[in-house]
Amino acid sequence: MSEELKAVCFGEILWDVFPDKERIGGAPLNVASRLSSLGINTEMISKVGTDKKGEELFSYLRANKIETKNIQKDQQLPTGMVNVNLSKSGSATYDIVYPSAWDRIEASEEIFKAVKAADAFIFGSLVCRDEVSRNTLFELLPKAKYKILDFNLRPPHYSKELLMQLIQNTDFIKFNDDELFEIAEMLGSPYNSLEQNLLFIAENSPARTICVTKGRHGAVLLRNNKLYYNSGFKIEVRDTVGAGDSFLASLISKLLKKEEPQKALDYACAVGALVASRQGANPVLETETVKNFMFPN
Repeated sequence: MSEELKAVCFGEILWDVFPDKERIGGAPLNVASRLSSLGINTEMISKVGTDKKGEELFSYLRANKIETKNIQKDQQLPTGMVNVNLSKSGSATYDIVYPSAWDRIEASEEIFKAVKAADAFIFGSLVCRDEVSRNTLFELLPKAKYKILDFNLRPPHYSKELLMQLIQNTDFIKFNDDELFEIAEMLGSPYNSLEQNLLFIAENSPARTICVTKGRHGAVLLRNNKLYYNSGFKIEVRDTVGAGDSFLASLISKLLKKEEPQKALDYACAVGALVASRQGANPVLETETVKNFMFPN
């Protein structure tokens, strides 16, 4: 069944520049990588520069069985770069170079077709920082069967008006806990608890599935008016880059395959924890590794 499932990820593909090395990243690319590894037929819509870094991104995507026919090339702007700083605890802060090629993704008949044919269309808030990619996204949204919004609130690259527009154009939202509280407050929520704010956003959005990650404390999933919980897994954090993206991809994969929401959430939390325990956004994880982590003998 998984062979038939198709996902399209839209947005930034770039290089994360750490103090010691450069690694391929960008939230939509990280989600695409994990989805592909889980057997979902995955395509990436983005843009790179006509430079060595762009060619290396193409090679990486092809090696990871991600469709690249709708990755555009920009003759003027460079492939995206992000300067990443890690705290002692492994948490990351980001300086996202602007403008980059992925800021100028252009609408075309080819990408409209790809989005129409997909079972899931995954996008984030960061790609909206430039009007070219933002306008393309808003042209694509009405064509998507199932819209999945992955918030990446990176100041100063968003506004209240933009976030409100995005929330009204989605079927599935993923936040981290800080993003949940910030956006609920923007919407006028009077509440202080995570669950109350989650339900408040559900009442103010068409999304029937909302997930909130809580770092090492796991995640909460609202699906069709029912709450599911996972309280996290014990790991030693190496770096948190990409952990939330792998979590989301694992959750999407399981839910698209009609897995029970609780089992899907537990699996996604385990994958997110394992990614945080390793270096880089996209470490290879065998199914057996995840299973043994969740259910050690």
